[in-house]
Amino acid sequence: MDHLIHVLQTDRSDSEIIGYALDTLYNIISNDEEEEVEENSTRQSEDFGSQFTEIFIKQQENVTLLLSLLEEFDFHVRWPGVKLLTSLLKQLGPQVQQIILVSPMGVSRLMDLLADSREVIRNDGVLLLQALTRSNGAIQKIVAFENAFERLLDIITEEGNSDGGIVVEDCLILLQNLLKNNNSNQNFFKEGSYIQRMKPWFDVGDENSGWSAQKVTNLHVMLQLVRVLVSPTNPPGATSSCQKAMFQCGLLQQLCTILMATGVPADILTETINTVSEVIRGYQVNQDYFASVNAPSNPPRPAIVVLLMSMVNERQPFVLRCAVLYCFQCFLYKNQKGQGEIVSTLLPSTIDATGNSVSAGQLLCGGLFSTDSLSNWCAAVALAHALQENATQKEQLLRVQLATSIGNPPVSLLQQCTNILSQGSKIQTRVGLLMLLCTWLSNCPIAVTHFLHNSANVPFLTGQIAENLGEEEQLVQGLCALLLGISIYFNDNSLESYMKEKLKQLIEKRIGKENFIEKLGFISKHELYSRASQKPQPNFPSPEYMIFDHEFTKLVKELEGVITKAIYKSSEEDKKEEEVKKTLEQHDSIVTHYKNMIREQDLQLEELKQQISTLKCQNEQLQTAVTQQVSQIQQHKDQYNLLKVQLGKDNQHQGSYSDKTQVNGIQSEEVGRLREELEELKSNQELLQSQLAEKNSLIENLKSSQTSPGTNEQSSATASARDSEQIAELKQELATLKSQLNSQSMEITKLQTEKQELLQKTETFAKSVPVPGESEAGMATKTTDVEGRLSALLQETKELKNEIKALSEERTAIKEQLDASNSTIAILQNEKNKLEMDVTDSKKEQDDLLVLLADQDQKIFSLKNKLKELGHPVEEEDELESGDQDDEEDEDEDDGKDQGHI
Repeated sequence: MDHLIHVLQTDRSDSEIIGYALDTLYNIISNDEEEEVEENSTRQSEDFGSQFTEIFIKQQENVTLLLSLLEEFDFHVRWPGVKLLTSLLKQLGPQVQQIILVSPMGVSRLMDLLADSREVIRNDGVLLLQALTRSNGAIQKIVAFENAFERLLDIITEEGNSDGGIVVEDCLILLQNLLKNNNSNQNFFKEGSYIQRMKPWFDVGDENSGWSAQKVTNLHVMLQLVRVLVSPTNPPGATSSCQKAMFQCGLLQQLCTILMATGVPADILTETINTVSEVIRGYQVNQDYFASVNAPSNPPRPAIVVLLMSMVNERQPFVLRCAVLYCFQCFLYKNQKGQGEIVSTLLPSTIDATGNSVSAGQLLCGGLFSTDSLSNWCAAVALAHALQENATQKEQLLRVQLATSIGNPPVSLLQQCTNILSQGSKIQTRVGLLMLLCTWLSNCPIAVTHFLHNSANVPFLTGQIAENLGEEEQLVQGLCALLLGISIYFNDNSLESYMKEKLKQLIEKRIGKENFIEKLGFISKHELYSRASQKPQPNFPSPEYMIFDHEFTKLVKELEGVITKAIYKSSEEDKKEEEVKKTLEQHDSIVTHYKNMIREQDLQLEELKQQISTLKCQNEQLQTAVTQQVSQIQQHKDQYNLLKVQLGKDNQHQGSYSDKTQVNGIQSEEVGRLREELEELKSNQELLQSQLAEKNSLIENLKSSQTSPGTNEQSSATASARDSEQIAELKQELATLKSQLNSQSMEITKLQTEKQELLQKTETFAKSVPVPGESEAGMATKTTDVEGRLSALLQETKELKNEIKALSEERTAIKEQLDASNSTIAILQNEKNKLEMDVTDSKKEQDDLLVLLADQDQKIFSLKNKLKELGHPVEEEDELESGDQDDEEDEDEDDGKDQGHI
């Protein structure tokens, strides 16, 4: 071997001799035998192979040398190098993995093999990576981040997906190595959108395409790969995100198509059922979709019903029935909606009277009471999962009535289960029914009362527990003890003949407490109990191993301890515990009531604060608007005064200009016509003067009204200042109220702390077994302490009521103040609207008046020009115009003079 290694080191340039040396080392180390040999010689060759491997890897440089040789592209060097390294990994995998891991670029060099164009080297490279990634998380992560997922999925697609050869299977096994129990790689696979590329794998085509052995193997591994991503052992967050991706890309729908297809091989169908189970387990969207899937029958039936028909059919293969049970369990896991739908199919109001269709509930009842013990067990466990952690459905199931035979009255489902138990059927049937009853009665006092109401049930259970039977019956005795313990622990003492204390006395007389606890312990000590508690999937080698359900083992673990404590408790301790519980419940209700009141007042205070802030904003906006309106009114006044002054100047200018005008000789007709026009203009001017006087009086009224709004503005400013002071006071009051509420919340926290102390004391009461002489004094002291604390709590509660009443009065006062401020704001708004209307009207009238005056001036000026052209003197007209500005008598005299001139 040393010489061969020396050849590898020194003759790198001679690829032929390097290839022979690598082949020779492979033949020495490998255990692959072409011919069949005896077992002894095989073991001897294995020992030789591992010994030679150990010698080779003793010097780590040899493995590094081999990795460097794999970089050679020459087929005669690379291929035997790949085979040799694969053989080394098979012989001493962990040691070789560690050497490759610490070698620079060791894993990256091996990843290049997947890109080799020669299929032989690529395929053997896949086998090499299989051996390299086995049970080594660090190497798995490196390979995944070297783009292994992309390359492997490309190879699978090139080879034809499920129709491909053994290369597809090798790639799938490598993907399994990379993903199984490796959360980092699973997350990388999901984030890289590689789940979407799995969907074409399950496009199996029509049923006549044929199912070769390799295709069956490929599909089997593909289904297992899907299950790796949604395994119940994965972190819940990672599983749910993969389940979501599988629904969104249509992978779940594709699996359901295979599930309902015909001609699918039995092992593929079984694995598909298991895969669908884990894809929908605990994810509501997928569970709802599965409930809507129908089988392609006439008429269509729900997939759940079709699967349950297979589960309760004793002619179906055992593994298929286990898979259907697992699918049903996963459908109901954390799915209260689905549980309600299953139980509703058993209720009288929903049963199909025509009998045309079979429901899931009818199939479960049929399996529960059939002659096949395996069907009994499966149906009982399935029905128990419909009640898991769902008190509502436990109560609903009490309504189910069964018709036993013609002419006899119907019997409740609960009663029928106990009847079959008492008939002494097979152990598997009795275990299934007892698990169903224990699940049904736990955390449901109403169901316990119904069970105890049948006077034959308790004697049957005590008789079963008290008997000394063989090892086979010990498990049934343990389950009977658990059922009786549940009947005690969840008993609400509504039946006088079967109260908690009477049942415990019955156990002590008929069985003995120690004997009862010993029988109860038979369950968890059973060899099949630990096996069932490991995984949710019911995976049993044969039907006789089908004894325990995974969820039931959780229930046993939860109840075994509390039932043991309940059996050993004395009646006085029970009474004290009940009293303390009632007191604590009352205290809790009081605290809850006041917490709700304080929460409501908090909300009301927040609303009032928001209203105050809103009103403040509105008030500020209104004040701003009023200020703007006042400034606008002042601007209009200034403009009006300016126009008035300008109008006076224009009149004076026109009078002086007309005095200077002289008229020469004109014809009498034209002068008469002009005179008539002057008369008309005169009358129009009189009318305009009267209108102008009216407008002046209107403006004077506006001025007087301006002064009154000024006072109103001052008063509103004073009111707003007063409102701001009130708002500040309200803020202070709100801060005071907030501090009071904080102190109240601190007091409530204190009350909760004291409640916790009371609970701890109750637990210490329960745990301690008092000495007769000393316990009475201690109990009296503790009772006195508890009563004192309770009286203090009641006093504090009374004080809290008074404080809350005061808070309510303060809140009413705040509301009244808010109403007053609202009314003030409304008054200001009305005054502002009036002012805006007055200003608008005055502005419009002023504009109209100015237009009329301008027209009049233009007409007068044009007439004067005509008189000039005619040469007519205009002195008398000037006197008329000046008289218009004085009085009417002067105007008459001017008219006489005008006539004299004419």
